[in-house]
Amino acid sequence: MRFRGTAGLAVGIAVLLLGAATAEGATRTPGDNPGIRIVPGPEEPGEAQFVPGASNVVPANAAPATDIGRTQMKAQAVAAPFYACPGFSGLEATNPLANLYADKFAWGPYAAYKVGNGGGNINWSLNPYKNASWYMWFHSLRWLGQGIIAAGKGDLAALTRVNTIAYDWYRDNPYSWKANVGAWESTMHRTNVLNCLRQAIMSGLQVTTLPTRYAWVDAALLSHARFLTNYWSGAWNHGTDESIALFGVGCALGRTDYENLAQQRLAAGITTSIDAQGSTNEQSTGYASFNYSLWGRAITVLQNCGVDPGTTIATRRALLAKWLTLATNSLGKLHQLGDTEVQATYPWTGTPLEYAGSLGATGTVPPWRVGVYSAGYVFGRTGWGTDPARGFAGESTYSIRYGAARAFHGHFDHTSITYTSRGRDIIVDGGYAAYNAGAYRTWAVSPSAHSAMTTPMSTYLNPVTRLTASAVKDTSESYVFTDAPGSGISRARSVLVLKDPDLLVVWDRASAKTAQAFQTLWHLPPDQRATVYSRTTAVAMAPGDSTRTILFQVPFKQALPAGAILVKQAQTNPIQGWYYPTSYNRQSAPTLMLARAGKTASILSFVVPVRSTGTVTYSVRQSGTTFIVNLNVAGQKTAIAISAGGSLYRAG
Repeated sequence: MRFRGTAGLAVGIAVLLLGAATAEGATRTPGDNPGIRIVPGPEEPGEAQFVPGASNVVPANAAPATDIGRTQMKAQAVAAPFYACPGFSGLEATNPLANLYADKFAWGPYAAYKVGNGGGNINWSLNPYKNASWYMWFHSLRWLGQGIIAAGKGDLAALTRVNTIAYDWYRDNPYSWKANVGAWESTMHRTNVLNCLRQAIMSGLQVTTLPTRYAWVDAALLSHARFLTNYWSGAWNHGTDESIALFGVGCALGRTDYENLAQQRLAAGITTSIDAQGSTNEQSTGYASFNYSLWGRAITVLQNCGVDPGTTIATRRALLAKWLTLATNSLGKLHQLGDTEVQATYPWTGTPLEYAGSLGATGTVPPWRVGVYSAGYVFGRTGWGTDPARGFAGESTYSIRYGAARAFHGHFDHTSITYTSRGRDIIVDGGYAAYNAGAYRTWAVSPSAHSAMTTPMSTYLNPVTRLTASAVKDTSESYVFTDAPGSGISRARSVLVLKDPDLLVVWDRASAKTAQAFQTLWHLPPDQRATVYSRTTAVAMAPGDSTRTILFQVPFKQALPAGAILVKQAQTNPIQGWYYPTSYNRQSAPTLMLARAGKTASILSFVVPVRSTGTVTYSVRQSGTTFIVNLNVAGQKTAIAISAGGSLYRAG
């Protein structure tokens, strides 16, 4: 990557290209020209996804679809095959034309930065904020979006500027750019930008073929197609994006070899990317939502270029729509799992997501209340708001993680719980810290950022966690999870979720060959203030709120030591008591720690949301070999029981 310091050279190129632009093809005023055809693709995840020095390839591990591209669509279905510009994923919003003329680039939370000499001569090695995502999006060229749109409408000055910058990238980054991880990762995005630029040149100049002076664009598209051919990322969102971009080059340039290879890769990717139950392989609700949109775009792209997308993609997307519906909490947002920012569920018309995403305002009530997925997710809710006394937001919803070891965009969150009730968050996840957040990113991914039993004195082994028992009833659900989080350590978590009264009961127990610190963590929302009242009880409430959370533990098989409940908030050493609603927004938030030490632990805890003046009382008794806790929750009475065999269930 060379930064040419001669301003005169860049200006000379600009004048030459502007002259070429005005010399070829019939022109008309910009007001007559509607510009390029844009069919917006889904907004891409903001953070870079490649890890330098690590394999970024996800092998397909399921039988491929056999129906993609099997036949050409009927001629009448597509008037003229085309690959639409997918837009610029929102980067154009922060990069207006004025910035392009000044060679300035802006991304994320950072101020616009001058990346060139003012004449379109760019220093592609710059990374002023030491941020991999900034660098990747810089190399994507998506920041040229407003200029490309203007160029497509006949703005020749804009055409000259975006053409100059894009050509500068092509000249300074000759094939292959694989050693440059930011340029590598952004190849699929840049391919689409070049395709958009190609369309803008012809639209802006009102010509039907690419003028000879712009032949470099086709050469660049071919080099990008070569790269995409040689370096496929496989069966995850990045590989899907790459396949779509490769197909786009084939469609635009009439290269059926690229189209066919892209179809083969989409067929291989769909059955691994979305499994037969509808779970994605990325261990993130946010990325699951993105995959739903991305595979919808794949269908549209294939159809627009006259290729039959088959039925497998649509079938798997429908299963994913169910998954996302169940993953929607009572606030209309996705449970924040893995690398996921706080994100509203999109109400896709005609799918169950319409009802979930509109908070019950439109669509059909989903027929499912609980979903258990072998990929490692449990989603449940007390209902869908059809009871007027509750409404949509008045229901309680929860998620629990288990399953395969952490991978991709997942966290070390096995057995962790999120919970909403009474129209608010009750138990939250630690959230999604940006990749460059250093120690805070490490914490946000770690077990300590999740509502689970942790063993901080041992090295976490990234275990497979099994769901060993489950039962779904009208007013309760119960689950048992087991794993080995550290060397010589066994862990089990029983979860009981009740309706009327709405509450959580969790029994954690563990044993170890050597003495450990056992900590059951409950992460609370940042707006709440938590106060410990005794070894058994803590209360959390936001000032002026109508709801408070009473969290208490009942001694069971183990006495409560001094310091059995602690509040940790805004700690820096060790890091604890934080929450990331978005990647660059870290907030102080209380974490309740139920602590034990030794070779064994038994922690029976209750999470009870009640009105601000509500109270909870309990009593315990033994009935034969069964341990029973009688509860009075703001006037509603119930009971839970633990059998001699360890079963946790509702007893009244």
